[in-house]
Parts: sequence; C-alpha cells; structure tokens
Amino acid sequence: MILSSRKPLANQFDVLVIGGGHNGLTCACYLAKSGLKVAIFERRPIIGGAAVTEEFHPGFRNSTASYTVSLLNPKVITDLRLAEHGLQILERPMQNFLPLPGGDALRAGPEMSRTLAEAARFSPRDAERLPGYFEMLGRAVALLRSMLLQTPPTNLRRFPDLWTALSFGRAFRALPLRTQREIHELFTRSAGELLDSWFEGEALKALYGFDAVVGNYASPYTPGSGYVLLHHAFGEVNGKSGIWGHPRGGMGAITAAMAAEARCLGVHIELEAPVRRVLTQGRRVDGRSASRPIRPKVTGIELEDGRVFTAPQVAANVGPRLLFLQMLEPEVLPQDFLEHLQRWRVGSASFRMNVALSELPHFNGQPAHGEHLSSGIIIAPSLRYMDRAHADARLTGMSREPIIELMIPSTIDSTLAPPGAHVASLFCQHFDYQLPDGRSWDHARDAVADLIIDTVTQYAPNFRASILGRSILTPLDLERVFGLSGGDIFHGALGLDQLWAARPALGFGDYRTPVRGLYLCGSGAHPGGGVTGAPGHNAAREILRHRR
Repeated sequence: MILSSRKPLANQFDVLVIGGGHNGLTCACYLAKSGLKVAIFERRPIIGGAAVTEEFHPGFRNSTASYTVSLLNPKVITDLRLAEHGLQILERPMQNFLPLPGGDALRAGPEMSRTLAEAARFSPRDAERLPGYFEMLGRAVALLRSMLLQTPPTNLRRFPDLWTALSFGRAFRALPLRTQREIHELFTRSAGELLDSWFEGEALKALYGFDAVVGNYASPYTPGSGYVLLHHAFGEVNGKSGIWGHPRGGMGAITAAMAAEARCLGVHIELEAPVRRVLTQGRRVDGRSASRPIRPKVTGIELEDGRVFTAPQVAANVGPRLLFLQMLEPEVLPQDFLEHLQRWRVGSASFRMNVALSELPHFNGQPAHGEHLSSGIIIAPSLRYMDRAHADARLTGMSREPIIELMIPSTIDSTLAPPGAHVASLFCQHFDYQLPDGRSWDHARDAVADLIIDTVTQYAPNFRASILGRSILTPLDLERVFGLSGGDIFHGALGLDQLWAARPALGFGDYRTPVRGLYLCGSGAHPGGGVTGAPGHNAAREILRHRR
C-alpha cells in the first residue's frame, strides 16, 4: 500500500527509512525539510510502528502497544507541526492511583498539595520529605534533558566529539557536589535502595518504584534501576513537567500527525512493505588491515516482495539485533562488533492487553466514579511485591502476582468506545520472552491473560464480568507483530552498558554504523526507548552533517 501520491522510481531517493514508527517518521520529516527525497518502508498495513491505534473489538479501539505519552520531545512537536495536524494531548486529572489490599488507596497529583496530603495519611515524615525528593529528581532530570538532543561522543580524536565530551564534563563539574553525588547514585544504585533511604511508607515507595520496572526486566532492587526510574521522569505534557497524558484518539494520533507532516514534505510512504535485507557494497577486511578496517557502504534495500530501492543513505528505525543480525550479511560487519550485538541485552518481559468494558471497574472501598479511574492505576502495593514478581519470572518464566498498570483512556476520550462503555489498557510485568521447559507463548497466552484479569479483579470485583472482548500481546507477539527483538519495548535494555555512547556499541553511539551510509534512528540509539522522537531527530541531524 502506497500513501504518497506519486509512484517512485528505484533510484529516486536520497535516503530510505526502514520502519514507519514514530522515530522513523521523525527522521524522515527532518530530512525532507532539508530538501532530501525520502521514502519510508513499513512492514504493517498501518503507519506508526508500536505507536498506533486500532480497533480490537467491534466498536472499541485503543492504543495497541505504547499506551501513554509524556516523553515526546517538545521540539519535535513544534518542528513537525503536530498540533496543526490535529494532535491533542489530554492530561490525566489524577496522575496515579495505587489501590491497596483492604480497600485503601494512595492517590498522586497532578497538584503537589494533593500528593502531600495523601502521603501524610500514611506517614507525616514522608510528606515532609517528598518535596526534597522531587527537587533531587528535578536536578538530575535537568542534566538528562540537556543530553537528549545531543549526539554522544564516539571518537575523541575527532574535534567535535572531543568538544562534546569536554562540554559535558565541564557541565557536570559545574554542578554542586551534592547534585553530582545524587546523579551518580541515580545512575548506579537500585531504585529500591534510593526510595528506602527517602521514605518509610510502602505504598509511596511502590508508587514511585513502579517507574523503575516499566519495560525493565529487573527488580526495583537491581543495581541501575534508579536510571530507569529517572528515564521516565524527564517528560512533560502541554508544557507541564512530569505530567503524563493521552493523545485524543490514542497513540496513533501522534504518528498520524507525523505522517501528515511527512506527506506535506513529499515523503514517500509504503505500507505492507517489509524489508528483507540492507544492500551493501564491499566487505570488511580483518587480519593485517584490522587497524584500518575497510568499511563497506550501503547501496539500498531489498523488500520481501523482491523489489529493490537504491540510495546512498539508509536510516533504520528497527532494533540493533534485527538490523545487524538479520538484515545484514555477517561478513560486512567487524567480528568484534558482531559478537557485541550477539550479546546485546533484549527482553523487557512485558505483556500487553486491551479490554473492552461494559462498565467501569469498581475498586474495593473506593467511589464507583471519580478521577482515580482516569489515572495510571498501579497494581503493585509494595516494592517487595515487585521484587517477588521479578524473582518468580526468573524461576518460572512469569510472575504469579504480576505488576500491572491499568489505564482507562475512554474516561477522558469518548472517541475510543461506544457511549456508556469503555476501553482499558493493561501493561504488565514480568513475563519472560523465553519460557522454561520448552513451553510456548502460543499455548500460555490465554492462561496468562486470565491471571492478569484475576489479579485486577481482586481489587475491582466487577472487572472480569465487565469484559466484552480482549486483545493480547505476549512478548513473542510483540516480536512477531512489531519486530521488537525479544519483545523488548525499548529495542534493548536501559542498562549503563547500553546507554549514551554505548548505545548500541562504543564507537557507534553517534547513529552511524560500521556500514558507511547506514544509520540507526530508533530506540536502540541514544537516548533510548519511549515515544520521544529524539533518536529520529538526532539521527537526521547526523545524516545531514555527513552529507556536507
């Protein structure tokens, strides 16, 4: 299926983009704005990658994979005229709701005063310390935001890279020593340890610890999980820092607006056009030439249907493992690089569901209606609960008591469900991509979906009976449908060994690859996962820089 109005010629394009997800669209728009002829090739029959809205039950539609927005970069929103193309972000009237066994619950945001009052119900000491915690996070977030649209330095023998490294070092050293220590702890320690040092209330620690395990196959007590918590804190909605919301019409509204801008800029978009392989010229030379290796160059792509498109540059909006291990011939990559990518850690242990509801869930001890039903509802009452969920999955492949975030976007967006009915998103941890003892996700998927529904029903007794239909995405489904290797929603774990200049590998953290003219523009590059648009923005800048 072709979305552009003109039929392309094989040698017509300056840049070919593999994958029509939000980063691929972002990259294509910036390249086209600079006058280049760009084509996007998307494997699915709908544009948007994992940020799409689809009908999953007659009359009910919802975001299929990614399900909420905060991290989308304001510069990308402005530069791509997303609001002009119809994008509207609806803010949650309450940020989070954490139901507890016994019928109590903890509510948070959006106003600080409401969060403090709730925290004080459980611990006056925690309420006193909470503003300091937010100030600490804010100092770290400021540094992280300053890095989002920067290209990491990869070769300090190049002056621009050396200058970037020196500038970052100076900026870090200019921070107060206390802030340096805080940032160092966030990047290296576990979220659980940090939260235990700040607070005493289990519910409050669970509320903020949840961000450390979203898309992260880890316990909140795993070293480095503090960074994952921080990664989910740098966003904003409608200029309000730290707020999460829903695009009207679902996450597909974001990519629909991007695609509209791309078409305005003359980008050629083909759907149902999966790429079989990246075409190259030349082979690496190992041995005596290893100190000055020959870099093969990209010449184009071949689609599954056999069509070939040529271009001097290709931007890949797919994960590193898919690109380097499946779309390229092994002999074009340096052996050490190939071995590194074979060790690239993937597998976020995420299980995704949508359900159509005849009525809203009624949580134990809570009003039948209210703002709490428009929030991010977290089913995970303590850090110990999350730790056990991770331990279970490591031993058996899945959590007996899963971590769940439930959202009901139809409470603020009536376009998603028929009048009086609703849709709910369930994002769940931890469910290993590789089940033990040869078990298959094709056989386990419905039993796990039932387990998740039963877990929610313990807190909202009418939940199971209200379900009219459901859609299920196991980790294996996430790989099959969206090309997410290992079902990893971030294209690779957000560990210190896979961040910044080491994403996807040291020496190639600047969106280039060992193949000349081939670039990585997806979440497997800096700054990593989430619907940000930053990797696409940054990759486009580097592609344009290298064309000069």
